[in-house]
Amino acid sequence: MGTDKNILLFCGAVLIMITSGCDAKERYPDNMQELRERMVKKQIEARGINDKKVIRAMLKVERHKFVPEPFVKHAYEDRPLPIGEGQTISQPYIVAFMTEVLDLDSSKRVLEIGTGSGYQAAVCAEICDSVYTIEIIDVLGKRAAEVLKECGYTNVAVKIGDGYKGWKEHAPFDAVIVTCAPSHVPQPLIDQLAEGGKLIIPVDVALGQDLVLLTKEKGEIKRKSVLPVRFVPMTKEDGTEY
Repeated sequence: MGTDKNILLFCGAVLIMITSGCDAKERYPDNMQELRERMVKKQIEARGINDKKVIRAMLKVERHKFVPEPFVKHAYEDRPLPIGEGQTISQPYIVAFMTEVLDLDSSKRVLEIGTGSGYQAAVCAEICDSVYTIEIIDVLGKRAAEVLKECGYTNVAVKIGDGYKGWKEHAPFDAVIVTCAPSHVPQPLIDQLAEGGKLIIPVDVALGQDLVLLTKEKGEIKRKSVLPVRFVPMTKEDGTEY
C-alpha cells in the first residue's frame, strides 16, 4: 500500500481527513517478523489455508501494531486478544479463513462490519481494491483508523456507525465480512451484496454460533454453514443486541 495518500474516517455526518504515513514509534521487539512467519506456517498453512494472496497478506500485516501495548508480546499466538471496550481481535486462523472463503482479488470492493482493531481490514486491504469498514464503538473506530493510517493503508475508509445498516452509499460490494454475531443475517447487507458476491457472517444458533457463507447468484441467496465459532454480539447504538 502507498504512504502518501489519505485515509478517510467517517464519524456520522462528519468527515475527518487523516493523512497517512508509517511514522509510528519503533517500540516493538526485533523478532516480530520471525514470530509472524511462524504464525503463518503453524497456525495458517498447517490448517489448510492455501490461497497465496491470503498467505502473503498474513505475512505482511503486522498484527502486533493492532493490539494494545500490554498484549504485544502475545500478538502472534493462536488466540483472540482483548482490545478494550469488551471487544477482541480475532484469532489469526479465523481472520485467514474468513478472508479466504470470500475469494478476494485486487478488483474487489469489500465491506467489513465490526472494524475492531482494524486488523481484518488491513488483511483485506492487502488484497483488494478498496475496503469500507464500520465500527459502532467510537473509540475503537478512531483508534483503528489511526493505526491503519500509521501503517500506510490508503485504500480503507472507516465509518463510526451501526454496521447492521451497511454502507449504502458505496454499495454494491463484491464481498461482505462481518466480525460480530447477530441473531440473523441483516437484510441490508444482503441487499448491498453485488451479483456473484459473497457474505461471511457469524450467526447465533441454538448451541452457539455458526459461521455462515452466503452467495448471491442470479438474485438468489445460497446459504452454507462452514464453521462453529464464537464472536462478540452485534450491538445497536443503545447497546442492546441484534
